[in-house]
Amino acid sequence: MKILLLITDLEIGGTPTVVRELAIRLNRKNADGAGGVTVACLSRWGPVADQLREAGVPVVAFEATGAANLFGTTRRLVSLIHRERFDVVFSFLIHANLVASLASPFYPGVRFLQSIQTTQPTPRWHWRLQSMVHHAAERIVVPSPSAAQAAMEWADVPPEKIVVIPNAVECECASGAGGPPVSSLSIEKDHGRAARTTSTIGFIGRLDPIKRIADLLQAVALLDDRFTVELFGEGEDRPRIESEIARLHLESRAILHGPIASPNDALRSIDVLVVPSAAEGFGLVLIEAMAAGVPVVATDVPGIRDVVKNEVTGLLVPVASPIKLAAAIGRIVDDGVLRDRLIAAACIDVQARFSWDVVLPKYKMLLASV
Repeated sequence: MKILLLITDLEIGGTPTVVRELAIRLNRKNADGAGGVTVACLSRWGPVADQLREAGVPVVAFEATGAANLFGTTRRLVSLIHRERFDVVFSFLIHANLVASLASPFYPGVRFLQSIQTTQPTPRWHWRLQSMVHHAAERIVVPSPSAAQAAMEWADVPPEKIVVIPNAVECECASGAGGPPVSSLSIEKDHGRAARTTSTIGFIGRLDPIKRIADLLQAVALLDDRFTVELFGEGEDRPRIESEIARLHLESRAILHGPIASPNDALRSIDVLVVPSAAEGFGLVLIEAMAAGVPVVATDVPGIRDVVKNEVTGLLVPVASPIKLAAAIGRIVDDGVLRDRLIAAACIDVQARFSWDVVLPKYKMLLASV
């Protein structure tokens, strides 16, 4: 079986990471040379494209620069399908889903799948467009029950058409010295924690208004000087975040790092991961942190609550509540028993529900069924 994974862009981010890891693993399955996986993106070549190429996965960038390139991009996709004779085209995110749907009438023998990765209600036109293009796909893949509910309510996707396949991460839990299972990164961090007098709070992701990073900054301002915050990522909300740092006089306690190639580079330096979003389809960074032995605090919203079990594998707080966010962060840092319990339970839960050993067979079953 020849498979094309089509995505909007291959910049650093959650969905490009999912596509990268899926492509690499499916290509391992086809190591005998039969079939194989190609990844294409609508926009320019990005850093994830380099990672895919280094892993031996063929990559194509259509170099689209906007809506004006829609039909030219569709023609390039049609040409690629014709040249490579793909059996399945699996598209991710609304722009890729649109282009794939426009190409689908040219290839009635090719099976088309689409993926919706969000529970974000806006922009509404995304959902209206998705309601028009999902008819071109045999199945709609979503990462969580909350994303499935959003797809049914806002894009009129029939429930029988939806397949829930969670995002995944590598997770290898090992038993600590006489203690519960923890990750190797957690053990490494424990060796250095006792010597430090400060605690680092981390955020990893797009600097986007939906992430409500200002709430995190306000929470840090409520905590004492032991607490610093490091923000890893880039996006349109950066100027407002910089203004909020200045307004709260956090210049000495807040660092904007920009994007990073691997989340583990950031997870090694932080004590608590915080995701204060107003909406998430899943929150890949949450399971990346949980697998790495970093405790998480996040908002109690659809998508996130499908991943984090409150008071069991992490702490959940209401949206737009810096006071409760600060209290949850303080609890994890000051209560070592709670922190260790959350880390151990999170590692076990990720291994049971979100490891590639569990998730990849779900994709293989889906592809076999089409």
